[in-house]
Amino acid sequence: MKNDLQKINLNILIAGFLLFLMSFSALYAQSKAEKIEKLMQTYHKYGQFNGSVLVAENGKVIYKDGLGMANMEWDIPNTANTKHRLGSITKQFTASLIMLLAEEGKLDQQKPVSTYLPDYPKPMGDEITIHHLLTHTSGIPNYTSFPGFFEEKSRDPYKPEEFVETFADSSLQFTPGEKFAYSNSGYFLLGYIIEKVTGKPYEEVLQEKILTPLGMKDTGYDHQETILKNRASGYEKTGNGYRNAPYLDMSIPYAAGSLYSTAEDLYKWDQALYTGEILSEASKKKMFTPQVPNGSGGYGYGWGMNYSKLENSKDSILTIGHGGGINGFNTNIIRVPEDRNLLVLLNNTGGANLSDIGENIKHILYNESYEQPKKSVAKELLSTIAEQGLEAALARFKELKSDDQYALRENEINIAGYQLLRTGMTKEAIAVFKLNVEEFPESGNVYDSLGEAYMEDGNIEMAIKNYEKSVEIDPGNNNGAQILKDLKAKRKSK
Repeated sequence: MKNDLQKINLNILIAGFLLFLMSFSALYAQSKAEKIEKLMQTYHKYGQFNGSVLVAENGKVIYKDGLGMANMEWDIPNTANTKHRLGSITKQFTASLIMLLAEEGKLDQQKPVSTYLPDYPKPMGDEITIHHLLTHTSGIPNYTSFPGFFEEKSRDPYKPEEFVETFADSSLQFTPGEKFAYSNSGYFLLGYIIEKVTGKPYEEVLQEKILTPLGMKDTGYDHQETILKNRASGYEKTGNGYRNAPYLDMSIPYAAGSLYSTAEDLYKWDQALYTGEILSEASKKKMFTPQVPNGSGGYGYGWGMNYSKLENSKDSILTIGHGGGINGFNTNIIRVPEDRNLLVLLNNTGGANLSDIGENIKHILYNESYEQPKKSVAKELLSTIAEQGLEAALARFKELKSDDQYALRENEINIAGYQLLRTGMTKEAIAVFKLNVEEFPESGNVYDSLGEAYMEDGNIEMAIKNYEKSVEIDPGNNNGAQILKDLKAKRKSK
């Protein structure tokens, strides 16, 4: 009897200890969720995030929410199940379709484009392979960077074969395979190849091979005319608020950026990538291996890779992800396969600094210190321009850049400049881009943006001067080099 009582007591102790461990684990996970929630609420309070977010740890969702409005006109809030345009996150789905077709023996990544599109202009069609398109090493110019693209082409509907013609005759920026230069044109072409190989529309192939098998009912090709429940509207920041984002015909982003989805559906996608449900292990290895090394990571097939050190460890962790940006929206998906961690950020006010937000969430997941959000100098600058004019804004800028409560970020100032430029406030845009040049003189991008503003203003000499500086600092700025070449030719012809 005594032994039986001892066994019972021991079992009670073990059960109690296990219950304690489970409770401790739940509280620990909850504390991370609370930190993430507080972080996101602060970003939203400062006007730096408006959208949907989901975070998973060890494959389990620990936080998901919507912040701000999906529709500002009707005060409809964002949720974790709000549908957002994804922009370039679309590329990983296009790359996956290519890999699936390769598995089926319907195409070969090492074959040239002309194998599948015999009419593609020579000699480019014989020199560019599917692999080059997947890895942004084709040399095909990026159509969204063409001068006047947004003003002249972005609102018009195109069939895939029609739009391919707008960039197919362009001179290559470099010999295929020579270097990396991000190009929406390459992924547009991949979508067209998918259609040619299968004899079906791109979106139908996507539905059949990925979305339906995974039960991704809240993901698809976004058509403006379709009545789509829970679709977020896209907005752009102005000096003192928001405005509706400019219209973009969704036939143009196509296989490079026309999908919509939800944070919850992208979690389904993430989970499926750990199984063989859609892609073979061999295909996933190719997708998630840097085909084009770049610093601490590189670019695979539709995904970027990066190795980063942990604060509390000598080890590095591999993150696999991709961002997206399209009128009124910017997005990010970040995966840490080693720990099955996932971050999904879908913002419907454009221009949010999702990289910093993602880094802070990652630090929380790994019990590291993280930066508290700060107010944005760029946001205050735009607001002051709108309310008091440029002169007052420049004076305010001098005060704010030394204020510890405010953060001065190159990309945010750059976005502010473009917001002014696209609303016809060219003089103000030039002044803002000049501030960025003064603060970040070692960045090629700030000179590129200032050059574009001068070009918009008709000042060819100053445009050339800044594009020259941009290309000097960043020799990989192939688009800037092409614009510089065109500007010099234009000057010579006068």
